[in-house]
Amino acid sequence: MGEKKADIVLKNCKLVNVYSRETTPQTQIAVLQDRIAYVGKDASHTIGEKTVTIDLEEKFVTPGFADSHIHMDQYILPSELAKHSLLCGTTTLFSDPIDIVSVCGYRGFREFVRMTENLPIRVFHMIPGGLPVDRKFSHARTMSLTEQKRAFELENVLGMGEVFSWTKVTTQDPKTIQSMNYILENDGIINGHTAGASDKKLNAYIASGIFSCHEPIDYDQVMERLRLGMWVMMREGSIRRDLDKIIPNVLLQKTYLDRLMFCTDGVTPKDLLDFGMIDHCIRKSISMGMELIDAITIASRNCFEYYKMGKDLGGIAPGKLADILVFDDLNKLKPDKVFVGGKLMVAHGRPVFKNAKLAISKWITETVKVRRKFTENDFVVKSKGDSAQALVIRLDTEIITRKDHEELCVKDGNVVASQEKDVWKVAAIDRTYGTGRKCVGFLKNFGGKTGAFGCTQSFHENDLIVIGSNEKDMAFVANELVKTQGGMVAAKDGKIICKFEMPVAGLVSKLPLEEAVAKYNEVDEKLVETGCRFKQPHLIPLFLPFLALPEIRILYNGVIDVKNRTYLKILDG
Repeated sequence: MGEKKADIVLKNCKLVNVYSRETTPQTQIAVLQDRIAYVGKDASHTIGEKTVTIDLEEKFVTPGFADSHIHMDQYILPSELAKHSLLCGTTTLFSDPIDIVSVCGYRGFREFVRMTENLPIRVFHMIPGGLPVDRKFSHARTMSLTEQKRAFELENVLGMGEVFSWTKVTTQDPKTIQSMNYILENDGIINGHTAGASDKKLNAYIASGIFSCHEPIDYDQVMERLRLGMWVMMREGSIRRDLDKIIPNVLLQKTYLDRLMFCTDGVTPKDLLDFGMIDHCIRKSISMGMELIDAITIASRNCFEYYKMGKDLGGIAPGKLADILVFDDLNKLKPDKVFVGGKLMVAHGRPVFKNAKLAISKWITETVKVRRKFTENDFVVKSKGDSAQALVIRLDTEIITRKDHEELCVKDGNVVASQEKDVWKVAAIDRTYGTGRKCVGFLKNFGGKTGAFGCTQSFHENDLIVIGSNEKDMAFVANELVKTQGGMVAAKDGKIICKFEMPVAGLVSKLPLEEAVAKYNEVDEKLVETGCRFKQPHLIPLFLPFLALPEIRILYNGVIDVKNRTYLKILDG
């Protein structure tokens, strides 16, 4: 009404309106403190002596974009992710910090929430709902119901993250149901993970109170979930890219778009620089024929309506928080200006804020725990005779594994790797509890002539994984990872080929994004140079312990047949 004067008035805007599905020229927007006070043709009545007036010269204005589901406890610090998310126009992240919890439990969750405070971006958290992946085998740290209740009381915690072992819901696992009931009774949100579920099992899962999923990989799976009242987070991230198999048919069939969102599920440092975030989802959808205004609505309004935050966020309208993007060119979709809560965070495509210096607690940089220094003997697989029939984990892709067998030579009572057969040793080592427990098995199809490659990050057990052609280099790499307290290391003949240090919970680097990208890229490049069969070798140790995918996995407590839920013998006889 003009009784109080605005702090900022944006004049001469082309407003992309996600409520009316139109773009209106010559719009003016008045902002008081962190909220929008007026949207219309003439905001002159809101202008006072101290009002900052900005003529946008017919530039386009949209609401800020949101990533509806992201694991942001990987590779780079939240402050680095925040900065580059803003440069891409993503002003809100919905975080599921499952891996930091698997290493550090409730203490880690609380610390991660603290690390995302005072950032120039909005971060909302979900209490990880996927731990443990399988109670029979998983050894990840989890949160008790009491700790979940305490976590739910923390600021900006909205509910429970993806419950990806959906059988826990359909078989009514008591602990899972108890946790879900608490969240639902307190008006929280629960995110879903329904890969492999259909028909009556999918119905049962949804009936429990879980109304979203980011796992549909094609149009048919999207439609099955939409028909049952779910919201679908269409994924286009670093590990899976699903839009190609979804968007064309959504447009062809004229499917309602109101319950569709975009998510990355997680983005690597390289992809963040090369592609962007939710802006990439929008560009890709438009390239396949989607109307720009619909893609922007999916990237903004829909997400906040799912999270019950539509009264505050998701569009440009009176009373809403002033998260506003300004574009010279909507085709390129690179914002010239970004406002978060009425504060200018990006101007001329560059950050104009200063990230508060983050104090990282010492304890969270000391999570790679072992009893003693590793030696070659730690990677010996004992057997009598001249050869042994061994179970091998065969890599079909960086992620998918199959069960196989190979006859391997025995030297001095030790079953050795075979370069000729492309069979490597692989070890999973407890680095969370410091028990000294480990399992040494065999891996096929890794390729190359590296001595050893190791990593402390693995979904969602976070064992220390070492792949090697010989025991000496395996011990060297394992000791180097303990020394650096986390990351990725490759070595040959006792010399480091490449190294990317990630000392924060053994998951996250302290480096600025650009430096992290260089180190991250070097790992894959060096391993590929040695002849590794796969383009992204770093994914292999990440997924080797992942119990939610077929067919065979290795953890420090054994090699596991995921489908049959049994431990497997490494050597026959």
